Amino acid sequence: MHGGGMNALHQHLLDSYRAARNGEPAPPVPGAQDVAALRAARDHRRFEAVLAGRPATGRLRLALRRWLRPGAC
Repeated sequence: MHGGGMNALHQHLLDSYRAARNGEPAPPVPGAQDVAALRAARDHRRFEAVLAGRPATGRLRLALRRWLRPGAC
């Protein structure tokens, strides 16, 4: 290994090794909860939009439609 520190994969392998030696469950693979985190962020944005009185969904699609076809909306 070169002079840098550990990356996420190295840390995961070390944590998995330690967990196996101690009879504990292995930690989740790096990135395993990325999709869940993105969905939670999206849901939070939608919730905030509703509280602010804005449409909760379709904002990106509407913005793209306005940009691609300015006279259509």
